[in-house]
Amino acid sequence: MIEVRNLSKYYGSRCAVDKISFSVAEGEIVGFLGPNGAGKTTTIRVLTCFHPADDGQASVAGHDVFQKSMDVRKHVGYLPESVPLYPEMRVREYLQFRGKIRGLGRAERDAAIGRVTQRCWLSEVIDRPIGQLSKGYRQRVGLADALIHNPKVLILDEPTVGLDPGQVRETRSLIRELAQDHTVMLSSHILPEVEATCKRIIIINRGRIVASGTTAELRERVAGDHNTLAEIRGPKDGVEAGLRAITGVTDVRSEQRDGWLRVSIATRNDVREAVFQAAMKNGWSIRELRREGASLEDFFVKIVASAAAQATE
Repeated sequence: MIEVRNLSKYYGSRCAVDKISFSVAEGEIVGFLGPNGAGKTTTIRVLTCFHPADDGQASVAGHDVFQKSMDVRKHVGYLPESVPLYPEMRVREYLQFRGKIRGLGRAERDAAIGRVTQRCWLSEVIDRPIGQLSKGYRQRVGLADALIHNPKVLILDEPTVGLDPGQVRETRSLIRELAQDHTVMLSSHILPEVEATCKRIIIINRGRIVASGTTAELRERVAGDHNTLAEIRGPKDGVEAGLRAITGVTDVRSEQRDGWLRVSIATRNDVREAVFQAAMKNGWSIRELRREGASLEDFFVKIVASAAAQATE
C-alpha cells in the first residue's frame, strides 16, 4: 500500500532523508520511529505530498507521489502533530467544510460526519466552537478530518498527544479497529504506545533506516540473554543447582526474601516449562514465574546510540 525506494530529500546542503526504502502492506499498522531530526516528518510530508523529494520513488495506494499527487491525496488521511484548525468554526461546520473540499456531496458529507463523530467521540462537542475545545478534543477533530473521506491509508503523527490516559486507551483501540479497513502508518515518541499498537516498526536515524521488524524481533536483537524470574520455596543450593542443569541456562542468582527465593535465571531460551518441571520433580513451591525481556525502549536507545557512534567514526 506504501512503497518507498531510495528516497532522498535535501534542505540546501543538509540531507534530511538519505536513500531510504521500506514498504507497508495493506491492513498493516506500522510504527515509524526516530529521534528528533531523524527524518520522520520529512518522509511523512513527502508521502502526503506536502514536500517533493529530490530523488527516489514513492507510491501510496498505487499512485506515484510525484506524478499523481492529487490521486494520492484522495487516498490518504493525514493527522499532523500540530493539527491546523479554524478556532472560530464549530466542529460540525469545520467537518462540513473539509468534506466539501474532499469532494463529498451533501448526503455523503452528512453520513461521513455522523460516522467520524461517533468513531472519534465528538458527539458532545459537535456544535461547539473549536477554539473552546481542549487540546485532546482538538486532536480528535483532526483525526475525524483525516477519516472524513474514508481513505485507504492513514498517516498519523503523534495521534495521542494531549489525550488523557482513558482517551489514549480508546485511541489505541480505535487505531487497531481502523486497520480492518485502512493501512496505518503511525509516528510517535511514546514507545509503549507504539509497542502496544503496531505490528511492525521502522526506525530511522540521521535520515537512514537503521532497523525494521516486529517488536519481538527488535527485542531479540538487543536482549542477549533473557531473565526468567521466579519465586521458589526450596533449599537455596539445591534450587540453584537444579536450575543450572536446565539446557540453555547460563547463570542463576538468588536471594532469600520472606522464606522465598527470588531467582533470576539468565538464558536465551524460554525455560519456564523446564523450571516448572524441575520444581514438580524436586517438591519446590512456585509463587511466581515469568520471562523478562528487553523493551522497545531498550532497543531504540541502543540502536540510535550505535548509529550515532558509527557516524562519528
